[in-house]
Amino acid sequence: MTVSASILQTADATAEGFAHVRDWVFDLDNTLYPRHSNLFSQIDERMTLFVSQFLQLDAEEARALQKRLYREHGTTLRGLMREHAVDPDTFLQFVHDIDYTWIAPDLALGEEVRALPGRKFIFTNGDRRHAERAARQLGILNHFEDIFDIVAADLLPKPAAETYDKFMGLHRIDASRAAMFEDLARNLEVPKRLGMRTVLVVPRNLETTFGDAWEHEGRDGEHIDYITDDLATFLRRVRPA
Repeated sequence: MTVSASILQTADATAEGFAHVRDWVFDLDNTLYPRHSNLFSQIDERMTLFVSQFLQLDAEEARALQKRLYREHGTTLRGLMREHAVDPDTFLQFVHDIDYTWIAPDLALGEEVRALPGRKFIFTNGDRRHAERAARQLGILNHFEDIFDIVAADLLPKPAAETYDKFMGLHRIDASRAAMFEDLARNLEVPKRLGMRTVLVVPRNLETTFGDAWEHEGRDGEHIDYITDDLATFLRRVRPA
């Protein structure tokens, strides 16, 4: 499978292929709300500013450190906690002080999520307050059973296997009857190994992405069952009529 097959993979998805699914698990950032909203760029800038102020670095040094921590530890927060004893609550409150009106409400997506059979979850490396505000702005918050955030994960982010185990154990999810939607391919490796149906959500028409190229490595891996650049259309194709 290759990234260029995204539209075909959306078209190839059928209700029969997802008929067994009873638990639908969605990442939040750049998955439920689209990457082209550019909301995460605000968080990214706030993280750089936090690092700069906390460690008294200039912007360029702070940016480089932020990206190193993210790559080496899974999230900037975990890196700051491990290497600089940062208080997680202070960090999360600071970086999520953003303008959520950048997200356009998506009534079509809301209808498709609502119509899915079974339970729906948000599983995010952000915190609950951020997830609630983003999902509320999208108009989809009330369609979810629960939000499993970085605090519930004991601050251990995806793709750590322990975090998936904690999430699935808490909600008694049978992986063989679950599907997971993510914008980062590496975060689908564990779900696929556990037996979940996996769907990679990419930017519409594969337009230029924000972030570093390494974030998107693994898109052609065998752990990706489907690729789509239109989540609402994909869900419409795979849910029972």
